[in-house]
Amino acid sequence: MNQQASAGKSVIITGGNSGIGLEAAKVLAGKGMRILLAVRNEVKCAAARKEILSLHPQAIVEIRMLDVADLASVQTFADGILRDFDSLHLLINNAGVLMPPYSKTKDGFEMQFGSNHLGHFALTALLLPLLEKTPGSRIVTIGSLAHSRGAIDFDNLDGSKGYKAKSFYNQSKLANMLFALELDRRLKKYGSQTISVVCHPGVSGTNIFKLGNRDAPLFLRNLANKYYLQPPAIGALATVYAATEPGLKGGEYVGPDGAGRRKGYPILETPHASALDQEVAERLWKVSEELTGVKFEFGG
Repeated sequence: MNQQASAGKSVIITGGNSGIGLEAAKVLAGKGMRILLAVRNEVKCAAARKEILSLHPQAIVEIRMLDVADLASVQTFADGILRDFDSLHLLINNAGVLMPPYSKTKDGFEMQFGSNHLGHFALTALLLPLLEKTPGSRIVTIGSLAHSRGAIDFDNLDGSKGYKAKSFYNQSKLANMLFALELDRRLKKYGSQTISVVCHPGVSGTNIFKLGNRDAPLFLRNLANKYYLQPPAIGALATVYAATEPGLKGGEYVGPDGAGRRKGYPILETPHASALDQEVAERLWKVSEELTGVKFEFGG
């Protein structure tokens, strides 16, 4: 999608004030898109907005408050978008948490499953009518290499029967993959022109790289950045490709082309078999609707 084709199009990026989300916002702003940063922290987001505008002074960058770990916040945010916009070209489900100590969202969900998956599931459902009436619209969900190590434990989604932070992160990212691919199947089934694409950034040096609640030691971050991680600006390329590549038809999985798919430039990949299990995807969809109380209505 060239700059002229992108000009004036509106994009929502959850968690767009840092890391991959911010880097993607910079690129999309440079293409002339109207950027809506959907974030929890208005002060931090103001700095991100300033950074984007320093690169693209003519850009339109708006801040809207959204906490994907709070379904009431998701509803309020969506209501505001539906009230104030007559089109939405792009929704990027980017916000996420990585391996916190055991905790729950405001609605009582395990924090990673609730934030990474359920909040975005509800948000997408609520914004779908606006997306479907916007020609050429698409939904991009940020997955992770970690999905290949995940499994959906339907008997312990809230972690009350045991919690391991890494396992629950893997589960949440597999849920992102299952959701994005099932969403595209359903969009096609109902004849929608909106498409769903999933991508992953490889392993990037963002502020999600922490040990517990603290940043990893500087020497460790420097070693990781040199030998293992790629800069967020490169990690964001998969997101930008998934968001703008005109040849995508929906249902694709985009990631880096380097060794181990940790670094590099965007290519089409094949998800792990666990992400292609339609029976699990359909069960997850049903459970997600039950937990959030939000249902998808296609073809509106």
